[in-house]
Amino acid sequence: MSFSSRVKDELSRQMSSARHCQIAETAAIISMCGRIQISENNRYCIKIHTENAAVARKYFTLLKKTFNIGTDVAIRRNPYLHKNMTCTVVVPKHEDAIRVLKATKLLRADGEIMENLSVVKNVVTQQMCCRRAFIRGAFLASGSVSDPEKFYHLEIVCATEEKAKQLQHMIATFQVDAKIIIRKKYYVVYIKEGSQIVDMLNIMGAPVALMELENIRILKEMRNSVNRQVNCETANINKTVSAAVKQIEDITYIRDTAGLESLPENLQEIARVRLALPEATLKELGEALDPPVGKSGVNHRLRKLGELADKMRNGSR
Repeated sequence: MSFSSRVKDELSRQMSSARHCQIAETAAIISMCGRIQISENNRYCIKIHTENAAVARKYFTLLKKTFNIGTDVAIRRNPYLHKNMTCTVVVPKHEDAIRVLKATKLLRADGEIMENLSVVKNVVTQQMCCRRAFIRGAFLASGSVSDPEKFYHLEIVCATEEKAKQLQHMIATFQVDAKIIIRKKYYVVYIKEGSQIVDMLNIMGAPVALMELENIRILKEMRNSVNRQVNCETANINKTVSAAVKQIEDITYIRDTAGLESLPENLQEIARVRLALPEATLKELGEALDPPVGKSGVNHRLRKLGELADKMRNGSR
């Protein structure tokens, strides 16, 4: 089971105790993946589609618990893609459908279908607990989250720009910065920041998935920290080795050209120690001198040898 499926399975078991929150979650589900059919004699029917059996059970339970109505459930399998199936939860009775649509504020008094999901104006999503339930319903209906081992990405696909913006504004009331992109004919509300996806899981009520994601984030951050440290140490080692190679080349050039005896005593001493200890650090070179010299003193002498070697090379041209 993918991480996204595990999140949905956990959320499908999350049932708000308050009826107003149940209505908000139902409103999101119908808005995101529901269809309202009106017959020729003006009879209403609600159909809600999903490819996730756990989510279908949540729809069924929500309608039963919130409105005490019976629903029909149909499961269809794609004959060509045996793993794919579509679950449809249907509210077939006109009276039940009208009751659900009025409670979720998706039907106006004049019988016109509407989807005013504004955070400010719509009583369905005015309370914070109801907004949590609505976001959970929207994610169950058309959301997904990537495997955090690979990368961080949570998204909810909306059919219209208005729905996407309303959902974005609703998420923003929890200080989560969601973005919107257009993908083919759909509007996708998405989040790419790992810490904000953790916040979203908390908002929707998925503590198990939240802890799993947090553990993965901690491990990834530790690995990244170790990698940065190793890279830094490797770079320092490469820098030290390159400097030592250059120093030995300079000393060898001086020795072969003018002889180390031509150097002042302090430079002779450091030159001989460097040739004898090609892999030693500046500190180790200083400790090998008599009397010992600090790192800055060793570095100063080696720099003098380098300058002298460069002058000799330029003078020999």
